[in-house]
Amino acid sequence: MALLAGLGLLAGCGSSAADDSGASSSGTTAPTVTVQAGGDEIPVDPTQYCLDGDGQRYASTPPIVEVTPDTTISLTVSDAVAEAGWSVQVFDQDLQELIGEVDVPAGEAEFREISTSDVAPPTFYLVVVEDSDPEACSGLSGAWPVGFIRTEAGSLPTASPSGSPAG
Repeated sequence: MALLAGLGLLAGCGSSAADDSGASSSGTTAPTVTVQAGGDEIPVDPTQYCLDGDGQRYASTPPIVEVTPDTTISLTVSDAVAEAGWSVQVFDQDLQELIGEVDVPAGEAEFREISTSDVAPPTFYLVVVEDSDPEACSGLSGAWPVGFIRTEAGSLPTASPSGSPAG
């Protein structure tokens, strides 16, 4: 499927160290972001993260969520990511073309200012991007991509696994 063609840009090879507990103060695991769009909260593992000053890339596969028009998308990050600062990047269905970016106010852990109808293409990705520290990990920032497929009104939103990323 063309949805994952550009995933190689964000995903590297290696094993995922992410878990549902979020970032701990010891920095032993990368935090997980959650997304909700009309249904249950869905965990999103990072494809890259600066962990204890060492840039890590993970072979995680972003979730793909089926959504109806005009559904509010809620993105929630850990306190550590909120403190570092973050933004939401909007990409096309191939994760190739950056369509837009929204900065989240400093210290905010939740962002609910985007609807499934705010993005023109019916298939798109949102990528939560942690602000990078230029002195740590050579400027590598954390990235958590999640794909969306907008369906006809009346369909129920569901989460479905996608294929393996090219890495």
